[in-house]
Amino acid sequence: MITCHSEYGVLKSVCLKTPAAAFQRQEKIDAEWRALNFVGRPDFHAALAEYQGFQSAVTETNPTLHFFPENDLSIDSLYCRDASIATDGGMILCHMGKANREGEPSAARQQFEAWQIPVLGAIAAPGKLEGGDVAWLDTKTLAVGLTYRTNANGIAQLRRLIEPLGVEVIEVPLPHFRGPQDVFHLMSILSPVDHRLAVVYSPLMPVVFRELLLARGFELVEVPDAEFESMGCNVLAMGPRRCLIVRGNPQTAERLRAAGCQVTEYKGNAISVLGGGGPTCLTRPLKRVV
Repeated sequence: MITCHSEYGVLKSVCLKTPAAAFQRQEKIDAEWRALNFVGRPDFHAALAEYQGFQSAVTETNPTLHFFPENDLSIDSLYCRDASIATDGGMILCHMGKANREGEPSAARQQFEAWQIPVLGAIAAPGKLEGGDVAWLDTKTLAVGLTYRTNANGIAQLRRLIEPLGVEVIEVPLPHFRGPQDVFHLMSILSPVDHRLAVVYSPLMPVVFRELLLARGFELVEVPDAEFESMGCNVLAMGPRRCLIVRGNPQTAERLRAAGCQVTEYKGNAISVLGGGGPTCLTRPLKRVV
């Protein structure tokens, strides 16, 4: 079955935005990275080199690639998952919780229309919703983080759009952690990588939600404390148990392999660690085969 309602089916089509299009030049990075709360200043040429390795890994399953073009958005637009949600009824355009990124959904709409990808609807103010807070547990169940980037109004609007497709929405309230300026999405602590297998960081996971996953039969691959900051929990499944992770998380990689996963690593200091966006953030998957 080909569907948009999966985080772990074989990747068949995906949207990307390269650092050449998002960062554009070193001067743009230098002007923006502090205000956007990057933890450090990315080097433009290092980002280009790292992205070559990342893109090569993403194309292992030969998906169709759609590239967002260069435009006047911020360097945060590299993390193209956040501006939209893919559903079998069409794309849902988000309303960004980070004010610096508010132009991304409308720019995404222009491209979806150009690519003849249907748009189901859009989240409007006062609702807030970001794609990093949204994860498919299965084709009929969507978990959505209630965070500083995604609010109750945004989740209510999402429900109205997606429940007619037969989808259950599970709201997951997340903790304050480092506050509203930090990037802390649901997918910072949860990455489904196969049917009933997920990578998690349990210390920041609500007890009710963790118990729900266990009650549904999920096996949990636990990310150690030392590898949370290096995005060990942000794992892109290119297919069932075919995992792409940021290099520098050896314990997580070992635990994934012990769970029967194939693990591919990419160097991601400039494109992932400094901006707080791992491989799921760098991609807007469209269709998968489950």
